Amino acid sequence: MGAQIAAHCVNSGLPVLLFDLPAQGGDRSAIARKAVAGLAKLNPAPLALPALAEHIEPLNYDEHLDRLHECDLVIEAIAERLDWKEQLYNLILPALAPHATLASNTSGLSLGALAASLPEDIQPRFCGVHFFNPPRYMPLVELIPGPRTAPALLDSLETFLVADLGKRVVRAKDTPNFVGNRIGVFGIMAAMIEADRHGLTYDMVDELTGKRLGRAKSGTFRTADVVGLDTLAHVMRTMQDGLPDDPFHGSFATPPVLAELLRNGALGQKTGAGFYRKAGKAILRLDPASRDYVPADARLDDAVAAALSQKDPARRMQELRACDHPQARFVWALLRDTFHYAAVHLADIAETARDLDQAMRCGFGHAQGPFEVWQAAGWTQVARWIQDDIDQGHALASTPLPKWVLEGPVAEAGGVHTPAGSWNPTQGAFQARRKLPVYDTHLVPPLLVGERAWTMPGAGAAPTGHTATVGETVYENSDIRLWTAPAPGRSDVLIASFKTKMHTISPTVTAGLLHAVDLAEEHYRGLVIWQEGELFSAGADLQAVLPAFMQGGVAAIEPMERELQRVAQRMRNAQVPTVVALAGLALGGGCEISVHASARIAHMETYIGLVEVGIGVVPGAGGLAYCARRAAELRAASAPDAPLLSFVQKFAQAVATAQVSRSALDAREIGYLRESDPIVPHPDALLYAALQQAGAMADAGWRPALQQRFPVAGRDGIATLTAQLVNMRDGGFISAYDYEIGHAVAEVICGGDVDPGSLVDEEWMLAQERRAFLRLLAQPKTQERIVGMLKTGKPVRN
Repeated sequence: MGAQIAAHCVNSGLPVLLFDLPAQGGDRSAIARKAVAGLAKLNPAPLALPALAEHIEPLNYDEHLDRLHECDLVIEAIAERLDWKEQLYNLILPALAPHATLASNTSGLSLGALAASLPEDIQPRFCGVHFFNPPRYMPLVELIPGPRTAPALLDSLETFLVADLGKRVVRAKDTPNFVGNRIGVFGIMAAMIEADRHGLTYDMVDELTGKRLGRAKSGTFRTADVVGLDTLAHVMRTMQDGLPDDPFHGSFATPPVLAELLRNGALGQKTGAGFYRKAGKAILRLDPASRDYVPADARLDDAVAAALSQKDPARRMQELRACDHPQARFVWALLRDTFHYAAVHLADIAETARDLDQAMRCGFGHAQGPFEVWQAAGWTQVARWIQDDIDQGHALASTPLPKWVLEGPVAEAGGVHTPAGSWNPTQGAFQARRKLPVYDTHLVPPLLVGERAWTMPGAGAAPTGHTATVGETVYENSDIRLWTAPAPGRSDVLIASFKTKMHTISPTVTAGLLHAVDLAEEHYRGLVIWQEGELFSAGADLQAVLPAFMQGGVAAIEPMERELQRVAQRMRNAQVPTVVALAGLALGGGCEISVHASARIAHMETYIGLVEVGIGVVPGAGGLAYCARRAAELRAASAPDAPLLSFVQKFAQAVATAQVSRSALDAREIGYLRESDPIVPHPDALLYAALQQAGAMADAGWRPALQQRFPVAGRDGIATLTAQLVNMRDGGFISAYDYEIGHAVAEVICGGDVDPGSLVDEEWMLAQERRAFLRLLAQPKTQERIVGMLKTGKPVRN
């Protein structure tokens, strides 16, 4: 875990010293060096770029202890043994700088017990900072004070975690397993108990507790296998040993089947067997009765599936509770147990209900935290159902719900989250979000149910976004909203946000973007494209254009194609700066809009690429024109005497293989981001950064670049790229139709059948692109790929 935390720090540009025990032999830092080398083998990749590993310096305690004096923050991340941690602290304390913060990455040990071994002058700068695994991808960090931790230290560390590492911070109280693991692991234990009570198989439980409940698709038992059954058992033991007076303590016992798996060394995915085992391509589940692995064959009851698909949260909960099928009874029981446990222990483990819900969202990947689900389904009614089950002995503990659940401000407000704040049971009041300056740049942070007015989501989905209630709307149609942000944003910069599913680009979005550029040029100082949520754009809206294609064929698509190209060119040549705020997926047309903007602001987790070959066409909104022009620019800037094809080839390979960047830094390497495009660690700061960038460019007198012709690789480039494709086809690496598409990419990106080095302009390149796009679109195999993508969401290989 220490090496992965180090990797996340270097992703953000922070140099790291990684200490480990001294090794025997010549290289005393071999253990730390092996940990750094091991990062390259992990999936998902901890490093945004493999080369960043060189900025993690492997050291050992015997030879390099004095180097600790260089560090402002020292994070201890060794095994969860109190005595080992105390020994380590005694070793390193003499080398700490007087100002340095010492933090433990413990996942559940008492901070009070850890602090007891520290000198009095160290304790004010000691706390817990629990990263969830894997640190690069899981946004949650729990910040836990020790008995004497200085409040200012917590504020400073939270600011660092948010601004520099892009984390979502929850302040936890010093209790076993803190907030996320306390609630999350209880949920797993409750699922095991209720599955046994209701006679459900493990794959059925996973079917019920995955996406249908707005959680990770792996559900409960598959998630346990991925985490590691030994890791899960350790967290369970922490609760067993550390919470003897918990009224739910009887539920903490290790289930016999889990104990047997542990004894047999079946620890889940890392050993190849746990609750599941893979046999060739088949997935087998453990049968709890026979202890044999049998085919997974979960089938959801139709009535239960209908209840889980109910869009109204209140009706969904009511139907689940009223249904007699064991699957429905299981879901209700699991939700009831989790609500009950969270309410009983909220005051002990967290400051506010917001912290608990955020921990489950950001640490366990739930679309909504337990209090959100409860509140959306009707707070008072659900509370009464829970209390009824407690009174009748159906719950996992006889402890009644706390009084604040059914009386006073929470009952009057209809839940724990309100626009004024979230419930703090210790203070007996609703508490607003923390007002640290670092959050001033988070103009549109994700809000919880009850913190805003929200529209009804689909089954298992989180409430829809709240951009519609933020800022001032300038123009809106069914698929796009143009608006301006409140202070501290810039009201003189126009914002465009898509409203389509996965922010796909429909003809209505295209029209809205053209209108946005016109409005920005006439009334504003810049234009920003920003999307609420976790992705920028999945590309063209195939469903939206399919009816036109079915009725009019390729001829009906050509005008849409020209409009998409026009959008990209308007973004590039607008008389005001255009800035795109990127996060998550930016594929196909989303990538093409981005690369043509005046500038880009990207979150580190930006996955951008021209992926159109997956549906059997070439990029059609100026993507290949951009690649050809950018290759010429890179050659002119870095190696004017080098062959142009060496620069073109890199882009051609990226397009032909539908390469998607693994991070924003990787996008720079590919060429879809420029060195001048800033990378922002926290996604909530993207909009502010993009508005400031557009405003600063306007303030500096920005003007679009003059149109210039540029050299292309021509027919010689086409021949070279085609020869490579032939080798790949004949070697069985690509299909015959992949070759046809790749050849079309080569023809366009090299500028067509012209002499090498010929100067062409943008219109020439766009015409080449259109011809290739429309020619491929008319092919039956391309149409097979499009239909396959629409049906399955996955590329078809034909």
